[in-house]
Amino acid sequence: MKTLPPPPSDTDIDINEIMKLIPHRPPFLLVDRCEDYRANDSIIGIKCVTINEPFFAGHFPHYPVMPGVLIVEAMAQSGAILMSKSLDIEPEGKTILFMSLDNARFRSPVRPGDELRMNVEVTRRRGDIFKFKGRAMVRDKVAADVEFAAMVVETG
Repeated sequence: MKTLPPPPSDTDIDINEIMKLIPHRPPFLLVDRCEDYRANDSIIGIKCVTINEPFFAGHFPHYPVMPGVLIVEAMAQSGAILMSKSLDIEPEGKTILFMSLDNARFRSPVRPGDELRMNVEVTRRRGDIFKFKGRAMVRDKVAADVEFAAMVVETG
């Protein structure tokens, strides 16, 4: 007898909702889904890394590794999803932008076939400005740690 997967909880965010919350699109959309969303507090972003990622053609052809800057971007996108949903932002006319990046550390390579789990938590919030601590994991290994901040800006 087949076991069906559990239904998504109200703390899960699928790709359709992600695309309503942030303006990023493939090939630069680096979050496939989110889990354990807690308004104004934390989120887990998920990126299923495949050999089809366009950056693997040049980074590196004989030993494909996800660039660290894209791991950080994936964490930032996870933070933007958390902000957008927490603040109930209408994406039309507003964008969430990086403000700062501190203490980035890369500890283990991310390779095709890996599921990158980005644990992002709010460390401070003032109005439309959030500070975060992020940790990207592959299974039980830390791939990267970073602290970053983002803000909401009017774009039109």
